[in-house]
Amino acid sequence: MEQENKMGVMPVNKLLISMSLPMMISMLVQALYNIVDSVFVAQISENALTAVSLAFPLQNLMIAFAGGTAVGVNALLSRSLGEKNQEHVNQTAMNSIFIFCMTAIVFMIGGLTLSHLFFTVQTTDAEIISSGVQYAYIVVGCSFGLFFQFLFERLLQATGRTFLTMITQGLGAIINIILDPIFIFGYFGLPRMGVAGAALATVLGQIIACSLAIIFNIKFNHDIHFHLRGFRPSMTIIKQIYSVGIPSIIMQSIGSVMTFGMNKILITFSTTATAVFGVYFKLQSFVFMPVFGLNNGMIPIIAYNLGAKQKERMFDTIRLARIYATVLMILGLIAFEAIPGVLLSFFNASEAMISIGTPALRIIAIHFIFAGYCIVCGAVFQAVGKGTYSLLTSLIRQLFVLLPCAYILSLFGNINLIWLCFPIAEISSAITSTILFNKIKRSINFS
Repeated sequence: MEQENKMGVMPVNKLLISMSLPMMISMLVQALYNIVDSVFVAQISENALTAVSLAFPLQNLMIAFAGGTAVGVNALLSRSLGEKNQEHVNQTAMNSIFIFCMTAIVFMIGGLTLSHLFFTVQTTDAEIISSGVQYAYIVVGCSFGLFFQFLFERLLQATGRTFLTMITQGLGAIINIILDPIFIFGYFGLPRMGVAGAALATVLGQIIACSLAIIFNIKFNHDIHFHLRGFRPSMTIIKQIYSVGIPSIIMQSIGSVMTFGMNKILITFSTTATAVFGVYFKLQSFVFMPVFGLNNGMIPIIAYNLGAKQKERMFDTIRLARIYATVLMILGLIAFEAIPGVLLSFFNASEAMISIGTPALRIIAIHFIFAGYCIVCGAVFQAVGKGTYSLLTSLIRQLFVLLPCAYILSLFGNINLIWLCFPIAEISSAITSTILFNKIKRSINFS
């Protein structure tokens, strides 16, 4: 660690682009997988698409725990790098492996025991329940690939090796895309597996990506030294990880609660409305994923320069990230407003789905204008160790505003009114984010 890490010396714009671009590309590949996966499932039936849509809160919950914990690991490890504390870097990495192992075991047990209950709470349709349970048993019950992919990719990101994570994420997604039609429709002599085939393709892609990320860390990540011999969990380090990680976990888990609640509201109108909401989430990932990739490149830069007491570099990074995120969101807004019917047609949409989905996409997309700014602010809160701020903004947006607003609007009996809850909630989030960001800005003083 004698040589200064590039996060402390490279020009900020060049650094942000070099750190974020590989992540944005890999996230775009992930978004492409999300869309292609549902496109293939939609060819089975609309009920199959609805089943996968109802399973989304379960997948989102896993991602919340994996991603939220990884945020805590990333922030602590990058800050330790900036402080030149090699021992703390190594201990952070080893304790994070322990944490992720325990979390994966809990989810595997939960997925195999509670999936059927999860779907029967949402619907009485036997076909949707059967397909959903098949999907969840595999995706949640075999979730160790997802958890360790998250961890070892974040260890690469925290040390500035985002190009390698682009390779692992891209490979996992591409393998998933290739295997989807083979398993779903039974090509090359394999049995036709339907929704279960989509789930199997997902977990195999995650396991392969995870394996490659482990290899990359061992061979190329020289900023971290992995020593299993004599390892003992450190409650001090685990607490430091979760001081940022738990608010982030809760914040992302709120998304599962919001999705579950919206599904319950929409299914009272029709299962098609629920399918439309699921399709929206797949489509919006193509807009949001590059911004999340930008965030993943930004967080270690901010955390590193916080540890190195380089205030100007921190705020230059934040300013540029906001600009890039807003531009990406505006491009997404244009697409959703201009060609909603074309976007829906990728999912074998029926006339009823197009009728419901066209105004839905146009109304929901209004919130893109504010979302890029809010996402960057949330990442800043996490990077500087103020995870509770991210939690607060997420609570306000998704639970205190979005769901109650959606329920109240649903009482008017017009499904188009429900979609207005998204821009209303995002505006409230933008106001809250601005107040909290200004508070952080005033509090950072290295003089």
